[in-house]
Amino acid sequence: MNLSVGQKAPDFTLPSHLGKDITLSNYHGKTVVLAFFPLAWTPI
Repeated sequence: MNLSVGQKAPDFTLPSHLGKDITLSNYHGKTVVLAFFPLAWTPI
C-alpha cells in the first residue's frame, strides 16, 4: 500500500523491539515517525 503526503495511515499493530505490541491508533493526536530498516534489527 502506498500513501501520499497528507493521507492518513491505516491502523495497524506491530511488535516492538521490547516484545510489546504497538498500535498506531493509540498515538492519535501525537506525532509519529515510522522508520523501516530492512534487516537492521534481525539476528542475521
